[in-house]
Amino acid sequence: MSNASIWWGGKRPPLAPMTALGENAMPGHIGIEFVDCGDDWIRARMPVDHRTRQPFQRLHGGASVALAETIGSVAASFCIDGETHVAVGMEINANHIRPAYQGWVYATARPESVGRTTQVWSIRITDEADKLVCISRLTVAVIPIDRK
Repeated sequence: MSNASIWWGGKRPPLAPMTALGENAMPGHIGIEFVDCGDDWIRARMPVDHRTRQPFQRLHGGASVALAETIGSVAASFCIDGETHVAVGMEINANHIRPAYQGWVYATARPESVGRTTQVWSIRITDEADKLVCISRLTVAVIPIDRK
């Protein structure tokens, strides 16, 4: 990707509305918060707590995938004209590298390709020590809003 802004209209998207968007849906239930944004990346965090751990007290792999899909889908939606199109997940994969037991995990999404009808995003999830916990790739379809 170039050094130019990927965001629709060339302006970085506001973080508070991104977090608020998921308030009454899965992102809000598991504590996802958007925390930072650059010209070609976005970052969110999620707590490792009773909502996101599996029975053995490790971060649940499904919670990592939910974080990855949330941040990638939201990022994709801010790269298109939201009045005419929506971004919807088509495929996601994840490799779980190391466990996280407590604190926060941070997801950073960067585009691999931002096309007219398809986007591909790489998402790296790290712990508070910046150690890789999970790496994911999300493919997103861009469809007319009347098809959503």
